Amino acid sequence: MIPAAITRSAVSALVVLTCVYLLLPSAVVVPMAFSAGDTLSFPPAGFSWRWFQTFLTDPAWQSATLHSAIVGVLAAALATALGTAGALGLVSGQVVAAPLVRTLFLLPMIVPSIVTAVAIFHLFSALGLTNSLLGLAIAHALLGLPLVVINVSAVLRKADPRIENAARSLGATPWRTFRWVTLPMIAPGIAAGAVFAFITSFDEVVIAIFLTGIDSATLPVQMWSGIRFEINPTVAAVSTILLAISGAALGLFALFRKPAP
Repeated sequence: MIPAAITRSAVSALVVLTCVYLLLPSAVVVPMAFSAGDTLSFPPAGFSWRWFQTFLTDPAWQSATLHSAIVGVLAAALATALGTAGALGLVSGQVVAAPLVRTLFLLPMIVPSIVTAVAIFHLFSALGLTNSLLGLAIAHALLGLPLVVINVSAVLRKADPRIENAARSLGATPWRTFRWVTLPMIAPGIAAGAVFAFITSFDEVVIAIFLTGIDSATLPVQMWSGIRFEINPTVAAVSTILLAISGAALGLFALFRKPAP
């Protein structure tokens, strides 16, 4: 029998190696963002802030960042509204063939992105929604929808239905019950789903390549174009900024997270 100390040491070593494996690409990208050279290279040739200045002053990068933010907010709002309604229906048991409907909600997570992109492109071409931020937001909402359904459904299953029944027995209308009882209970799930939907939209590139043009390119598309045609460290600078924002968000979450009872 293997001693417990050896088992803990082996597990700890495996966790450390996994974290190193996950962080190693970022550890390579960050130094390249401060390179004084004109191409992506590691180790970097000198130290310079020029590529961060390029990102902050170049109209193409500014426009792409703004487009990603707009599309992400619209997609998250649409996915949150539809996903919350879908989760309420599925958990309540009032939906016919609920397992089938639940599977349909999860399809965007299962079907390969390229297949979804081709299908959406043909549909949106007929509807005139290509090369528009609205069309891209609708497409990205489809990708964020399963994440909202999963998060809200998980919270709903943990909620005590007797609280809603008590509100209705005291004369509250269905809308007032939802507004003052159900909504506060599922608010954490809605917020988590909205955040995941926004991140999914902000990070998505395959569908964005199909649906956007020169005037509606998002930040991931601009980064993809930068890798293909320019190969300068601006892409690394943008990646470093996004990594810093993600790290700060995780730090704030850990700082303000309520400890488990």
